Amino acid sequence: MAQPVVHFEIMGTNGEELAKFYAQLFGWKTNFVPEMKYATVDTNGGDGINGGVGTTMGGGAPYVTFYVSVDDLQKSLDVIEQNGGKTVAPPMVIPNIVAFAQFSDPAGNVVGMVGPIPGMPEEAGKPTTGNGAAVSWFEALGPDADALADFYSNVFGWETHRSESPDFIYHEIHAEDGISGGIGSTMDGLPHVNVYAAVSDLATTLEKANKLGAKTLMPPTKVGEDTEIALFADPQGCVFGMYKHEH
Repeated sequence: MAQPVVHFEIMGTNGEELAKFYAQLFGWKTNFVPEMKYATVDTNGGDGINGGVGTTMGGGAPYVTFYVSVDDLQKSLDVIEQNGGKTVAPPMVIPNIVAFAQFSDPAGNVVGMVGPIPGMPEEAGKPTTGNGAAVSWFEALGPDADALADFYSNVFGWETHRSESPDFIYHEIHAEDGISGGIGSTMDGLPHVNVYAAVSDLATTLEKANKLGAKTLMPPTKVGEDTEIALFADPQGCVFGMYKHEH
């Protein structure tokens, strides 16, 4: 059975201010915990996954990533290392909140995993239904998309569907649980993790993001017959994506 992507994370230099930015931009409900310098996020989008916004440890570089749900964190890390990945953060437990670990894939992307927490209700992580922007797509990109797709298939049991253009290879992952996503190649040869929120108007949302202090990195761009995407850097340098899909 394929392991689902169930959580996203945006980490910057000031988690409290960053949580305010995303709440204003996307209508997310955030709950900031000062002692943890971290805000839990209910996207209020009725679909997709919830996440968190926080402050990086020790002044580390801002980043965005996603978390995969697994049954056993250490066993999964063992499989990851057998397939060319590396442990970044060994299994840690915050009682009654989360059990997690992080790894880097063979391309250098840092991705997280969450394990089961005894007594936690299954629906605890589901977005409420409202007017927020649902987070419902993820990406892991690297210089060798085919090798990266093989890695994730071996580690998490993901079934991928490959497509190719003259300068880009992309493997789509259609999830039964969690959210769907893709594994692709990069023009610059560097690793990139992207997380995307669904919006009804890319240009208007980008304009709003820029007024709040963000910077457009990719204007609305058609990537499929019915799909457009855009990317921005938030005020603290985290890269975040948006997409619009015509059904």
